[in-house]
Amino acid sequence: MGAMSRFRALAALLILIWIIELVNFLTGHALNHFGLLPRHWSGLPGIFLAPLLHGNFTHLFSNTGGLLALGGLVAMQGERYYITVTLAIVLFSGILVWLFGRPALHIGASGLVFGYFGLLLGRAWYTRTLTAILIGAVVIALYGSLLWGLNPLQKFVSWEGHLAGLVAGLAVASLYRKRRVTGTTWTD
Repeated sequence: MGAMSRFRALAALLILIWIIELVNFLTGHALNHFGLLPRHWSGLPGIFLAPLLHGNFTHLFSNTGGLLALGGLVAMQGERYYITVTLAIVLFSGILVWLFGRPALHIGASGLVFGYFGLLLGRAWYTRTLTAILIGAVVIALYGSLLWGLNPLQKFVSWEGHLAGLVAGLAVASLYRKRRVTGTTWTD
């Protein structure tokens, strides 16, 4: 597998999110009603769709950096791994928000960003390899301020989505704990 092929799925996700936001913008954000609405059957599709929807371009810009940086670190482990953990984080965090979130529409990819954050920190904790620990230290140094996003006093911020993403990322790291880092790929 070529080095750049590891990032195809991440690039495709980012392109998809930006195209959706462009369509959403042109339709007066009509697509946002497909977001996650906790404890409503109509909100179930939002488990998978909410990370693709954003309130505006500023919201999307703020998530794009985290998706690129943290998602890029995850994607370095291989395309199949990236796709698997991304889907697991989206599903698990979405279910948590659907079960426990405030009765409001939840949209945005920040839960996935927090999921990648939790996954990378969890990998450092569970594998305890030098590479994983160094990556975890860099993630904390550069993105530790993300933890302010867990503050429930912020208006118009889905702190539940952030917390659910973090928990989901840590859980996925736990599921992969028997693997270790060798070079740039996870191996048994």
